[in-house]
Amino acid sequence: MSQATLAKQIAADLKAAMKNREDKIRLSTLRLMQAAIQDKDIQARSQDRCCGLSDDEVREVLTKMVKQREDSAKTYEDAGRIEMAEQERAENEVIFGYLPKQMDDAEIATAVDGVIAEIGAEGLKDMGKCMGALKANYQGRMNFSAANKVVKERLG
Repeated sequence: MSQATLAKQIAADLKAAMKNREDKIRLSTLRLMQAAIQDKDIQARSQDRCCGLSDDEVREVLTKMVKQREDSAKTYEDAGRIEMAEQERAENEVIFGYLPKQMDDAEIATAVDGVIAEIGAEGLKDMGKCMGALKANYQGRMNFSAANKVVKERLG
């Protein structure tokens, strides 16, 4: 497995952003993304893997970064730091550019209904199975916090 094309694209975009002196938020976000990918790559190498991360692994890193920024933005808003919350959301917009289109609420509900029917889930005891199937099928495209709420509604 060679290094992911997504990771290479981010590295190339970072170089271009530095050359073109693009806006500070885009540049700093690309640097953060590159650092997070490199950290995950180093971690993978320590587990006797070589050749870099797959695109799915890179998307997983980026999805985690989005979640962290959403949580931070909410915390900043609760503390009355609106400018910091806006910066977190601006960083997320840059990251979203490298992720597949996110599913809206209606698409999430449809996917949840499909998984519940496929698995034959009947109650909250099957919630773990449903979430596992959703993560396997929709990684990087679905907001799993929103999906979790829909699954609870349907099974509860």
